Amino acid sequence: MPARRHFQHKIDMAVEHLEILVEEPSMERALTVLLPKILTGPTFQIYSHRGKADLIRKLPARLNGYRSWLDKNWRIIIMVDRDGDDCVQLKKKIENMAREAGFGTPSSPKNGAVEVFVRIVVEELEAWYFGDWAAVASAFPRVPAGLTSRAAYRNPDAISGGTWEAFERVLKKSGYFPSGLQKLAAADTIAGYMNPELNQSASFQILRKTLMTFKGN
Repeated sequence: MPARRHFQHKIDMAVEHLEILVEEPSMERALTVLLPKILTGPTFQIYSHRGKADLIRKLPARLNGYRSWLDKNWRIIIMVDRDGDDCVQLKKKIENMAREAGFGTPSSPKNGAVEVFVRIVVEELEAWYFGDWAAVASAFPRVPAGLTSRAAYRNPDAISGGTWEAFERVLKKSGYFPSGLQKLAAADTIAGYMNPELNQSASFQILRKTLMTFKGN
């Protein structure tokens, strides 16, 4: 997805708090560590779900609930994996839900305000790990340090055959998680080493730049 689509509207109101909706606990764990490295102003609360389908199914009711009490200086960020979906259509679908609940979005602000932001993780959380392979190598020293110089791994958002599956194969081959990738353990171990500024995942940098537009960053 072209990065230029994401930053057409300036965000200049002081934002005090972020409500962040994510698919699963591993993303919640990673963001709990990563967000304080990026945000210097707003507080945040992260809510995880039982996968993308669960998040999207519950989203209309949740947004309608937010509409009744959300403070004007609060913002909502909805994060979902692209998986095999068309990311433009996926984002449009979720933004439509937000508009139906009465919220302004980047493509359709309400009275000039953008209240809900949809960010697509391309393809999955593990793409962010490939995007900061130095952090993975620090967390799991037996992995090949130069892995992401290989063509198959050079673009973390375009790894074929499933990103988490590729990540699991690399770690298993290096002697980690022999019975299968433990996503929570991986998130807890890797996120502390990650440097948001250096991450090579374009989808991660879109999220980072969004967060940095809030006043106080």
